[in-house]
Amino acid sequence: MSGMEDRRVASLHRYPVKSMLGEDLDRLEIDRHGVVGDRGLALLDVVGGRVATAKQPRWWRNLLQCRAVSTDDGIRIVLPDGRRIPADEADDAMSALLARPVRMATTRAEGATVERPDPEDVLARGLDADIDPALLEIAQGTPGGRFVDHSPVHLITTATLDRLGVEARRYRPNLVIETPDGEEPFGENAWLGREFSIGEVRLRGTLPTPRCSVPTLEHGDLPRAPEALRPLVELNRVEVEGFGVLPCAGMYAEIVRTGTIRVGDRLAD
Repeated sequence: MSGMEDRRVASLHRYPVKSMLGEDLDRLEIDRHGVVGDRGLALLDVVGGRVATAKQPRWWRNLLQCRAVSTDDGIRIVLPDGRRIPADEADDAMSALLARPVRMATTRAEGATVERPDPEDVLARGLDADIDPALLEIAQGTPGGRFVDHSPVHLITTATLDRLGVEARRYRPNLVIETPDGEEPFGENAWLGREFSIGEVRLRGTLPTPRCSVPTLEHGDLPRAPEALRPLVELNRVEVEGFGVLPCAGMYAEIVRTGTIRVGDRLAD
């Protein structure tokens, strides 16, 4: 993995509640479970018992109209109308917003699942189409009880984002890695299975990041963006171990050494 020192951390992001908008930070603390404070909470569908995620846009896309922020008094949720409510008191307000009964969970149950309809079907048939979803067990590559999709950390490069031409926040990474001018997109694919350092932290690439419907949806004031998914179908459909051949952008990573990552930290072998 030559030339890693030419890459640096452009921005850092944390999402206290799964599928809600999150926080832009200048540093992240990394423990053996991943980013401290990241996806530590999630809403559960009272009827089905599954984790609520905008991967199933038919029911849960309005989660992306809410923002979760960390305060000295705990996590607060900023609703679309501007109200700020404590996360542990949000069940009624979120049930009303989503038109389905939900409750806030603080620990992921073993074997927790989400619904994931095929994103290409969603684009073709619409957000409210009755599409039979796959059931996906989340956090298969992560110890502990956080509600991450797979591995503890998710990163994407500016080369990939520049090629796709859409905002980083649509892909919900923890780390955006700035790459040198002229670097090819989807270089993250070549980092799989390799170790590298960022600041005090050492990571190992685990999987390409498969893309669902989420990047195409409205994110707060960002409009819908089908172009966040469609190019990947042609440009970067790759084998994801255990999941098949899928359109991907970015990479998941596991923790080899804990510590702090700061904006501006350079990568190293």
